[in-house]
Amino acid sequence: MTRSIDAEDTTTLGERAAEQLQRLAGTVIEDGVGPLTGSATWAEDRLARIQGDRYEPNTGPTRKASAADRDDIEKAIRRLILESVEAASVNGFVTGLGGFITMPLTIPANIAGAFIINARLGAAVAYLRGYDLKDPHVRTVATLIGLGSNAQQIAKAVGIQIGAKIAMGAIKKVPIAVIRDVNKKVGFMLITKYGTKRGVVVLAKGVPLIGGVVGGAVDGTMTTVVGRTAKAMFPVD
Repeated sequence: MTRSIDAEDTTTLGERAAEQLQRLAGTVIEDGVGPLTGSATWAEDRLARIQGDRYEPNTGPTRKASAADRDDIEKAIRRLILESVEAASVNGFVTGLGGFITMPLTIPANIAGAFIINARLGAAVAYLRGYDLKDPHVRTVATLIGLGSNAQQIAKAVGIQIGAKIAMGAIKKVPIAVIRDVNKKVGFMLITKYGTKRGVVVLAKGVPLIGGVVGGAVDGTMTTVVGRTAKAMFPVD
């Protein structure tokens, strides 16, 4: 009897964590958190700095780049990655970002801060490569990237065969119900890594998890990997 109550409590915590994480991802991507601006605003600003007088503001949900703009966009992406790596490498900066959010579980401030930096980066790369940040498929992938998932882990999470190249086109064909289920698992991953000991015991026996999604000490090296994953997951159409 005690075991079923524990499982029910853990499920509730997982659902709460998943909902909160998705809200946080939405806030980070759309509006930014603390001193960090939202993904699209940040990406547009850096592209403008690179293009100078040639820059034309984007007015739609996606940035449609011409062939002539492609090199500038890739330069902007490299700059976004560099800035994120530098932010993640500064002592106290990542931890400080964790103070701007409230999670339903006790998550270390450095993990919360790293998620903010990395999810923002993943979404900014997606935006510059022409993806709609309001698309739930794109948002879910950006969230998983923010948690440290690599391309193979993301493909496995959404049930796609892992091949030499994973295309977002294939992920966009995944039913919304499956995407919602993936989002729920994100909450359980947080509980398993940082939740109560009871949650660890229950989940270890019955919940399929994406291994290695959340790390311990997250630094610039981790964010470099996040940048590579974002570029792989959001290829140029």
